[in-house]
Amino acid sequence: MANTYALNAVYNHFLTSYAPKSASPFDAHKKSELRSVYNNIVKLNKEAPLAILDSKKETKEFAVSIKEEARTLGSAISSMGGLAEADVLSKRKAYSSQEELATAKYIGELVDGEEPKTLELSVKSLAGPQVNTGDYLPSSKKVPLENGIYSFDISFSELNYEFQFSISDQDTNLDVQERLSRLITNSGIGVNAEVAKDEKGNSALKLTSTLTGIPKDGGTIFSVSDEKTSKMAGIVDYLGIGDVTRYPENALFTVNGMERSASSNHFTVEKTYEISLQGVSSSPEMTTEIGLKTDTESITENISSLVRGYNDFLNTAKSFLETQPKSSRLLGELKTISSYYRNDLEKAGINIEQDGSIRVDNSELQNVMESEEGEQALGSIKDFANTLLRKSIQVSIDPMNYVNKTIVAYKNPGKSFTNPYITSQYSGMMFNSYC
Repeated sequence: MANTYALNAVYNHFLTSYAPKSASPFDAHKKSELRSVYNNIVKLNKEAPLAILDSKKETKEFAVSIKEEARTLGSAISSMGGLAEADVLSKRKAYSSQEELATAKYIGELVDGEEPKTLELSVKSLAGPQVNTGDYLPSSKKVPLENGIYSFDISFSELNYEFQFSISDQDTNLDVQERLSRLITNSGIGVNAEVAKDEKGNSALKLTSTLTGIPKDGGTIFSVSDEKTSKMAGIVDYLGIGDVTRYPENALFTVNGMERSASSNHFTVEKTYEISLQGVSSSPEMTTEIGLKTDTESITENISSLVRGYNDFLNTAKSFLETQPKSSRLLGELKTISSYYRNDLEKAGINIEQDGSIRVDNSELQNVMESEEGEQALGSIKDFANTLLRKSIQVSIDPMNYVNKTIVAYKNPGKSFTNPYITSQYSGMMFNSYC
């Protein structure tokens, strides 16, 4: 179990440092989908040769990056209609008439072609986090505390995290504040820390919760104390980070004239729209209308999202060309896919550039979608999207296919067997150096 936690920690380090970390409904899977992934891994293990991997840091960064970019691309394509090939790019899109107030995403399902009702939204106030701003102290002044190891606790409703650090006679107030800022933020417990400075050369440690809104018990989101800590106490009072300077607040808004509140600026309405509040209405009359875009607008936006995902995946592979020669293999495969559909894509205003990236002429694309050739063009684009989806799944299952490695031995074609450790090389190469 300890090894699992350690592996999770090192993977999260690479993930947050070198690859985007996002989540979507398509990160959750049915048993049948997980069984399919398992069967693919078994088949891969059975046929894969024994190899020694390049264990350089850059290789680990590359493996994590392309795996996560492939996963992100796959989730993005799936979110445009689902996992069924016929439904790709068919997802309807929501609009907001005043995006400075709120943005919207459609998460519902149309039943018998019935359109969901439009919403009229007014924003009174945004949800806010808890903030603890410490005392402003002279930045260059030495810390007047005894040398040694100090600790303090940041507590949530049912969780308690202890932070330990040392103070020497050379440390200034700014040294300690910056050290604690990095320590707290990098811990990922739900509190971000930064050092605030004033015009007089003073600095303070500022703690801000990542969560917003008033907790159910009506208290604060977190508290800071060193009263019952395991090491030396006194740092909380000295820095002044135990006092709340801004209490969390709920978002207040109206939907079709009815007042509502939410603990977050991101919420759903009637299981139909996913709303993200962006600003406050200057008057009760300032509202935003939220509804569904037309079929053509939705298709055009889906295609633009597909192209952005493809280009991001391509650019990630390009960024490792100097350190990972085999990334050219992935680039070649992506370019082969786009080249295969080049003629059909260009007829729809989707142009393949010399570097392999894709550029969309939105006006031409919309004209084609509204013409008699729209259905045929959409079919070709769906085929392109489904091919990309299959490639993204293949890359996410076996990112080690694009990593430098030395083949040691091939399997006996007539007597091959499943080796459960082949795909474990992906996690193992990070775990070995971490230990």
